[in-house]
Amino acid sequence: MAVKPGTAPKGRLLQPFAGQSLATPPIWLMRQAGRYLPEYRAVRAKAGGFLDLVYNPALAADVTLQPIRRYGFDAAILFSDILVVPDALGQPLRFAEGEGPLLEPIGDVKNLSRLRASATRPKFQLVAETVQRLRQDLPSETALIGFCGAPWTVATYMVEGKGSKDQAAARLWAYRDRDGFQKLIDLLVEVSIDYLTCQVEAGADVLQIFDTWAGSLPDDEFDRWVVEPTKAIVAAMKEKHPDVPIVGFPRGAGGAALWYVTETGVDGLGCDTAMPPYMMGEAFDGELRTFGPTGKEKIVIQGNLDPLLLVVGGPAMEERVTEILDLMAGKPFIFNLGHGIVPQTPPENVARLVELVRAWKAG
Repeated sequence: MAVKPGTAPKGRLLQPFAGQSLATPPIWLMRQAGRYLPEYRAVRAKAGGFLDLVYNPALAADVTLQPIRRYGFDAAILFSDILVVPDALGQPLRFAEGEGPLLEPIGDVKNLSRLRASATRPKFQLVAETVQRLRQDLPSETALIGFCGAPWTVATYMVEGKGSKDQAAARLWAYRDRDGFQKLIDLLVEVSIDYLTCQVEAGADVLQIFDTWAGSLPDDEFDRWVVEPTKAIVAAMKEKHPDVPIVGFPRGAGGAALWYVTETGVDGLGCDTAMPPYMMGEAFDGELRTFGPTGKEKIVIQGNLDPLLLVVGGPAMEERVTEILDLMAGKPFIFNLGHGIVPQTPPENVARLVELVRAWKAG
């Protein structure tokens, strides 16, 4: 296990990784710091552009702490963005209101010469300073989560120049020029390891690797562009920091999630909204007791309430929350969403969710 069994890790979030059973699961939410909070919008207006906020350690730390102050989550996740990596590499990036991230597309291997791994450290150090501030200001029982985007997902934005529905530009390059696309992926593996290392050395307790577009690939391509790069990152981080748990979030992986866990060596699996709770609670519990070269006894499961149920609230949300909690009772589990909080979420519904999870008792 990433956290040695028999130890007493600080904070509830780390305890499932040490094989410790909790009466109620830890809870944090993806995008828990964001536009649904009025205090976030106030800081964002003060900062100016989105990247101005990300690279301002004092302000980035403040917005990371906002949901902790308001809800008392068991973990804070660093306020940043998965596209810090291409931005630090020298690929021009801006965030346009109503359009999302926009980059100068890298459409073929010749354009890789624009990128400089040696140039990343100044921006990575700004993020590390945010982590250091958070480590000083967070309550001792609150875990701090660092993260990066998985190479495949980050590459899709770099190649397309923006988000897309089908990631076609990256998929076409990967089919037409496998060796060239591999060079981009290898560069992202190298730089992501450096980025995560900066975060851990600054004080991150847990890491998450976001592969938002993992589900857009067929099975053979999934293995090459999702599993293998993630495996390389996990192996490198385990060599450097073996006691830091790593959660993988291969959104849309479906039935390939078992393969992903087995091959990559992650300590936890973030489950998206489409992952049936019976698979989370029963199939994983039975099939992931011993697997692969790591010999882990259990995998920690994280997920997977629909973010739109958090918008609706009321009985519909409460019934689903109870269903998930009942199915995961007694298992190494962290309550979360199946994707990030959406901007129209009422803050009072988040408060109610935390109340429900904390008050739940196994039947």
